Amino acid sequence: MTDFEVSLSYEPADQQWGESAPLSMHNSGAVIHLAESADIMRTVAVAARTLDNLNLKQVKLCGDWSFDQQWTFAMSYTRARSPGTIKWADTDDKSRLENHYAAMCFTRQLVNDTPEDLSPENLASRAADWLKELGGEHVNVSMTTGEALKDAGWMGIYNVGRGSERPPVLLEVDYNPTGDPQAPVDAVLVGKGITFDSGGYSIKSSEGMLDMKCDMGGAATVTGALGLAITSGLKKRVTLLLCCAENLISGHAYKLGDVITYKNGVTVEVVNTDAEGRLVLADGLLRAGELGTPLIIDAATLTGAAMVALGKDYHGVFSMDEQARNKMLDAARAENEKFWPLPLEPFHKNRCPSAFADTANSVAQKGGGGGGASNAAGFLARFVNPEGKGWVHLDLAAAYQGGATAELPVGATAKGIRSIARMIQDF
Repeated sequence: MTDFEVSLSYEPADQQWGESAPLSMHNSGAVIHLAESADIMRTVAVAARTLDNLNLKQVKLCGDWSFDQQWTFAMSYTRARSPGTIKWADTDDKSRLENHYAAMCFTRQLVNDTPEDLSPENLASRAADWLKELGGEHVNVSMTTGEALKDAGWMGIYNVGRGSERPPVLLEVDYNPTGDPQAPVDAVLVGKGITFDSGGYSIKSSEGMLDMKCDMGGAATVTGALGLAITSGLKKRVTLLLCCAENLISGHAYKLGDVITYKNGVTVEVVNTDAEGRLVLADGLLRAGELGTPLIIDAATLTGAAMVALGKDYHGVFSMDEQARNKMLDAARAENEKFWPLPLEPFHKNRCPSAFADTANSVAQKGGGGGGASNAAGFLARFVNPEGKGWVHLDLAAAYQGGATAELPVGATAKGIRSIARMIQDF
């Protein structure tokens, strides 16, 4: 196969390609012109999308490319269905790029798979198998499934998932490269793994349900991040917890007005079965607390309110621990990923009041009312230590594109895997 060569130039394109054209063609490929670009990475991304739309089988990056320029090209060039392959530029970054790209592709594939193919058990098994492949003997896996969740007291995952014929799962993956079974756990990653979200009895509209295969984007993102950290030489002990369920309607599904009692004694009235993500994450956070770790990061496609605030460009960052929040933002800046802080104060714990339980799981109002993303984070704050020390909540507004844009293909983005991998390495 003849390579389609793509190079960078800081000279303007010939006039025949148009004024300030970002892209020109020649016999063996294309040139991306950065000369007059105010935003070089956006120019690379837009050019990559243009080339991807040509349905090329393979491209070769030629000449002088930085790591981030190649990564940006790959993020934009790699479409969801039958993507073309990329040959990296001849630089010292090849091995690092291959590891990053593998984590990106794994993350995107999980999110883009059909909800029929990706049941809760399938999500858990695929995440575990990939991490075992990367971590070998350092990886140990346990799964709590179906009725065993109720027996173990993981009532959030159990109740959200019990309406489906395909059972819910709590996956626990222990990556321990120290060789010491008594080594402390340095960090815990918790991911929302709702493999399809109908909304339950608070049912979504048809168009609102179309992209709900992506509601396990948090689980995919933290799995991709841990895999990336492992291949980057992670020496710390890290536990991954995936809270996996299908939120469906049946005669056995949970209902509005139900009260769920959690392991820590907190009672929760269900006022919206479409606010299910926080119910399953609560179990994951409780389990993370049992492990005595100094750092907990949870990630979820949790609220539409985060997308209203941030669009689909940034992930929302919530923490009551200023140091942890700042370190998360520093990690994102170092990895050139867009994260943005949103408010979380102790009073947000009380923003979902209930007359029948300690709290409701939302406000009985469309979209969760004003400040919905912060209120959801406040709900989760009930399931970590009272001061929220060492806990960071990520609302992944930028995890999925319902349609292609000038910069990104349709579907999963895998944005965030780099920042989370750096955070658990540097914290």
